[in-house]
Parts: sequence; C-alpha cells; structure tokens
Amino acid sequence: MAIINLDDDRSCGGASELAAFQGKSEKSLALRGRLEAEIAQMDEADAAEFMSDFQIAEPARVAMIRELFDLLGLQSFFTVGPDEVRAWTIRQGDSALASAGKIHSDIQRGFIRAEIMPYEQFIEAGDERAAKAAGVMSLEGKEYVVKDGDIINFRFSV
Repeated sequence: MAIINLDDDRSCGGASELAAFQGKSEKSLALRGRLEAEIAQMDEADAAEFMSDFQIAEPARVAMIRELFDLLGLQSFFTVGPDEVRAWTIRQGDSALASAGKIHSDIQRGFIRAEIMPYEQFIEAGDERAAKAAGVMSLEGKEYVVKDGDIINFRFSV
C-alpha cells in the first residue's frame, strides 16, 4: 500500500502523486499528515467542522484501516453484552464456527447456533429488542459465512 503525504494546502485528491504509484502497489491513499495529526487531537465536533472546512470526508486513519483490512482479507464481527461491546478480527469468508473459535476454543467446540444481526439493520432498529421484533435476527449454523459487521451471539454447550 502506498500512502502519499500531501501539503496541507493541497486538495486531498493527489491525482499526480497517486498516478506515480499505479502498478507499483495494490492500493494507494493520499492524506495531509499535518492536518490529520491536528484532527486526531480534536474532540468529535471540532474535528467534524475542521474536516468540513478542508473538504476531508473522513479521518485518514479510518480510510487506511479499512483499506488495509481489505488488502489483507480481514473483516470484523461484534459481540455485545450488557457491559461490553467487542470487535473480533477474522478472515473474509470465515464461517460462524471458525469465528466462534476466535473468542474461545470452548465456544467453537460446543457450537450449537449463531444468532446473527447485521450491524446496519441493528442501528436502524435502534436496539436489540426492536431488531428482534422486526425480524432482523436470524439463527445460523456452523457453515454460515460471517459478513463484515455482523453482531453475533454464539449458542454453545460444553
């Protein structure tokens, strides 16, 4: 992956700089390092206003992580509990059974079913109860291919 650091006063397009890396790297990302460092130090509201002023759609660290995950063939799923939400990194194409093993080998060994809620539909519903009432949750077996952003509750017995 090629990361091109542009001057602060330049448009974040960086077409000529990116063109120089065409064919030399699979992915390229142009950013303005000094501005990005300032954004990282700001609270969310100030950062949003600052990024709008400089026509920056999202912080470069977010774009870089997304592009690197894609380049490496990785994705995330979430587990949600009353006191914790956690993201787990898996390979794209991993099954529910393999994903259960990322949390603990006992969950994988005793796997029964996976309760799946796609993240976007969960957010639209507002909470877990509303998502279940809307029929967003599905029960899936061992071979289910986990999608990026799935919220999963594993049913297991050891």
